[in-house]
Amino acid sequence: MEATIRADRNVTTLVNILNVEPDNQEALVAALKEGIEAFFSKMPGFISSCVLTGENDRQVISYSQWRSNSAIDAFRQHPSFKPSIQPIAALLKGDAMSITCGVAFVHAS
Repeated sequence: MEATIRADRNVTTLVNILNVEPDNQEALVAALKEGIEAFFSKMPGFISSCVLTGENDRQVISYSQWRSNSAIDAFRQHPSFKPSIQPIAALLKGDAMSITCGVAFVHAS
């Protein structure tokens, strides 16, 4: 099933902007894929997730949609959260930026 980005007030979007050394970009994508498939996607309220790579090889963006902010909070408080993100955190260069937002507008052709 393909994820669809849509303006929907019943969906919360979590965007993580992750900085990485160029040599580690592929490894970070692999670690995110493993985390999404093994744990993140199994959490209540999870809808979808995609991973984007910066063309300069220095950023990876994780875009996830959830049913609510409380679902994201529960995911982050789950006992398996910290162990599941350790392989991801080990590959980061500096701090990650994480924001929750709503999709206000979508235009497709």
